[in-house]
Amino acid sequence: MKRLRNHLIGVDQGDVPLFADFEDGGAMWTGTGPRERRKRIRFSQEYRKPPTVQVSLSLSDMDSGPHHRAEVVAEKIGRKTFELVFRTWGDTRVARVRVAWLAIGELADEDDWIVD
Repeated sequence: MKRLRNHLIGVDQGDVPLFADFEDGGAMWTGTGPRERRKRIRFSQEYRKPPTVQVSLSLSDMDSGPHHRAEVVAEKIGRKTFELVFRTWGDTRVARVRVAWLAIGELADEDDWIVD
């Protein structure tokens, strides 16, 4: 659990189209085996410390085959940015994906002392 101080709680969010591989025959639609897409997301404002980030699929357009394998995670979470990551594997065919994200964390205060 992260403890947040007083009124300096920042909540940021977004909904990001990650790819649309069915349009151009990209690897998520035509490939097999492990595949991954990453996108760096910049927060609207810098956090005092890396925030807690939650991600979820807001659009998942997959082939109607027997197996749908997918993982969506936030990685490399920093004070200014994080990486949105979508992974699939096996024979799963993914046409397009959109991912929603929510970040909650402590913002810097003008009274904070910055010591170099």
